[in-house]
Amino acid sequence: MDITKALTLSARGMDVQTARLRTIAENLANQDTTGSTPGAEPYRRKVITFENRMDAALGATTVRVKTIAPDKGELPTRFDPSHPAADAKGYVKTPNVNSFIEVMDMREAQRGYSANMNVMEVTRSMLTRTIEMLK
Repeated sequence: MDITKALTLSARGMDVQTARLRTIAENLANQDTTGSTPGAEPYRRKVITFENRMDAALGATTVRVKTIAPDKGELPTRFDPSHPAADAKGYVKTPNVNSFIEVMDMREAQRGYSANMNVMEVTRSMLTRTIEMLK
């Protein structure tokens, strides 16, 4: 494989994992964000999806972010009649963010990022050795 192709593929992998980490960070930052009026929607967890796409210039299939969309899952409720977003029965819709799931997703994204970083480091090392041999 061409060295520049390996570096480009790793960089694209790191880019999508960075976007994934940003999405997870936003979810965690808003895990307690509720509406401010009765019946108002709270923050909805965002989910990122990827797709493989053929890069003609590179001659390889690369990964990219397909969508970052709100999770349409059910919103949990909690009983808190004093909350400004409580409905007539005293229930408040809360975000559908589960911090345990977000942390596990974060660990997986970090591993993916690290794997791509390792590929870049090995490729750089091979390039350095090749240059040293040519001296």
